Amino acid sequence: MLLQRYAAANREENGVIWMGEEEAQEQPTLVERAPLVEGVSLTLSPLPEGEALTYQEIYEKCLPSVVSIQAGSENAVSEGSGIVCTADGYILTNSHVIEGARWVEVVLLDGSETSYEAKLVGRDGQTDLAVLKIEAQGLTPAEFGDSSLVQVGDLALALGNPLGAQFAGTLSDGIISFRDRGVTVEGYEMELIQTTAALNSGNSGGALLNAYGQVIGVTTLKMISDSDTIEGLGFAIPSGTVKTVADALLAEGHISGRPTLGILGRSLSVRECLEAGVTGGVYVSSVEEASDAWDKGLRSGDIIVGVNGQAVSSVEDINDIKSALSAGDVLELELVRDGQRRTIRVELVEQYTLDA
Repeated sequence: MLLQRYAAANREENGVIWMGEEEAQEQPTLVERAPLVEGVSLTLSPLPEGEALTYQEIYEKCLPSVVSIQAGSENAVSEGSGIVCTADGYILTNSHVIEGARWVEVVLLDGSETSYEAKLVGRDGQTDLAVLKIEAQGLTPAEFGDSSLVQVGDLALALGNPLGAQFAGTLSDGIISFRDRGVTVEGYEMELIQTTAALNSGNSGGALLNAYGQVIGVTTLKMISDSDTIEGLGFAIPSGTVKTVADALLAEGHISGRPTLGILGRSLSVRECLEAGVTGGVYVSSVEEASDAWDKGLRSGDIIVGVNGQAVSSVEDINDIKSALSAGDVLELELVRDGQRRTIRVELVEQYTLDA
């Protein structure tokens, strides 16, 4: 049953799998859109004076501000967590929780178990954040703390719905293991809070809390492996990043100024290089059909060995080349397909146009 309700988003890099629940990632997100809003933004509060709260006090304070989320596509239903941002129903979650969904339902954990149909204000796949809107009043907004004040060794509590509604409202404890951990996910470098607090499928979009019950991060993924022993490597999006992205999504519905090819890829192994007859390259694992790269014939299985005359061996190499470019600019890609080399010219597009 769990495999049917949770589509595992397995991203394998160097033998390690990054896990988060992600549903029907090849399908467009067709959730009805909510109107944009002016004058609504997240506020990051300073650390309170006085003694820290007990675990029981933190749970009582924060549980009404965390919600359960179900997102349905044609073939499956995924479940995750969310955080109440405003009393009138703006909800924060992970983008991958609602990706590919046709409808989204939000269930309150304040004891009422009231459910609402949610509309999508906006989402950003690169930072894995999304803002939803439900028609509700009198909700309990979470208090967001300042992630720049977090220190390694601080208490960290994860509050969410591991494995979905079956274990809704679960609190797990740990510490802050690292504050600004650079993690590459699907070709994007993310600066995340690393924690030992237990995270599982369903925790995505939930709250990482400090000792005062302030949200210092949005839980997003954990690290597991089928070949190594890995424990206590969970990650959350810092509240500083959350504020910047959420404010933009509320006002514009998207994040602009991010040119992209619209592909996912990975570096070739030594063996793959030998088999392909190249010294290095980027294996294309998928291509967004809405991108110019797809229109120009780039397909999964192709190997990119050069961009604008420069040899590349990693997604980071490609990102470095396009970092000074804008949407509408053109990259010349040198490809290897079935042992044959070819060159195509591909126009960069805005990332948000692919987050439909």
